[in-house]
Amino acid sequence: MQSLLPVAFALFAGLIMTRVFKKLNLKFPDVTAFLIAGVLVGPYVLGAAGIPGLGFDSMEALGKVSAFSTVALGFIAFDIGNEFRLGQLKKTGKTATVIGIVQAVTATLLVDAALIALHFILGPEVLPLPVAITLGAIASATAPAATLMVVRQYKAKGPLTDLLLPIVALDDAVGLVVFAVSFGIAQAMEGGTLNVVSVIVNPMLEIVCSLLLGAAMGSLLTLLEKLFFSNKNRLSLTIAFVVMTIALSSLEFDLGGGVHLAFSSLLVCMMLGTMFCNLSEYSVDIMNRSEQWTAPLYAVFFVLSGAQLDLSVFRYPSILVIGLVYILVRCAGKYLGALGSSMLMGCDEKVKKYLGVTLFPQAGVALGMVVTAQALGAEQGGMIRNIILFSVLVYELVGPMLTKQALMAAGEVQTKPSDQQHRARFQKKATA
Repeated sequence: MQSLLPVAFALFAGLIMTRVFKKLNLKFPDVTAFLIAGVLVGPYVLGAAGIPGLGFDSMEALGKVSAFSTVALGFIAFDIGNEFRLGQLKKTGKTATVIGIVQAVTATLLVDAALIALHFILGPEVLPLPVAITLGAIASATAPAATLMVVRQYKAKGPLTDLLLPIVALDDAVGLVVFAVSFGIAQAMEGGTLNVVSVIVNPMLEIVCSLLLGAAMGSLLTLLEKLFFSNKNRLSLTIAFVVMTIALSSLEFDLGGGVHLAFSSLLVCMMLGTMFCNLSEYSVDIMNRSEQWTAPLYAVFFVLSGAQLDLSVFRYPSILVIGLVYILVRCAGKYLGALGSSMLMGCDEKVKKYLGVTLFPQAGVALGMVVTAQALGAEQGGMIRNIILFSVLVYELVGPMLTKQALMAAGEVQTKPSDQQHRARFQKKATA
């Protein structure tokens, strides 16, 4: 129960920060306000003061409430599944798949090239080759949470948004494959052997089994919802199924011979949402209802994400140099990959120009890859962790704002965010 007070205060701080931004006329999306509030309640600011309940005094304290982030990320993936309705896929499915693969691979190849060059310039003691290759693989990942939050807040709609959400969703699967192959090569360079099971079998097994589990749960959810006659009860059942699916996706199995079965919670929940939205006649109403109650959950997720940003990385000059190269080259890779592939697919001019910018944010999936990268050893794993933490700090604070600006430039953002629209309508009724 003691961990609930800091979580409640974190939500309060995030909401107050959005009001502060409005008062100061700072036109940042709410995601950025939540992240900055998270930094303030984290271990390096209010947490360091040691006042019980007013912040998190350590990363261990944040770990105790990680279930909130896990559940929120599952619901974010479930919401993204809504973008894979068959009617929409017939229009954008092929284009989104091509762009999703090309932009992820392009970012990996460019970051690999830049960091390998930096390896020879700075020396293997400063930047080992396995670290450079692993960082290149992590560059493929994009954060779906921040993107979805910005799209929701500003009710973005149009050709760019229609492509963006499926691409961000597909990015998880592409990133898993790219990371598995590259990390397998990095481990082989460290004195091991190139293991076909870890490079090909395990990642493909994870992707296929994640999709199968999500499909099974989505089909079962659709079947059971026919037993209820109230959409309120159907919503409750949907919430229960999403949480149940998140729990099931945390299971792991050792099948022997080096074959390891694990699930990607993002892929599982995304497939759950996809099946539900395509099979259930009640899905449109329930997805609209779920958006209302998940808002505070998403706010907590981003505040906790901000609290987890490790500000101690600024103590290491080499980390800052490598991190800056990683950030800039990855952005170039995402932009050029999206530009080239959207030109190839004959997309709208605004999509070609602005899609790459919306793919800059990076967080959850990349941090999950960092955990796996610890297998390279304490020193190299620690270096990867610090570089990615530094980049995530930059991406998460700047990325949502860039996404907003790109959507506005493409003409897909409403003049006012939804909360301002509701207030304007209320004031109009009051004066009528």
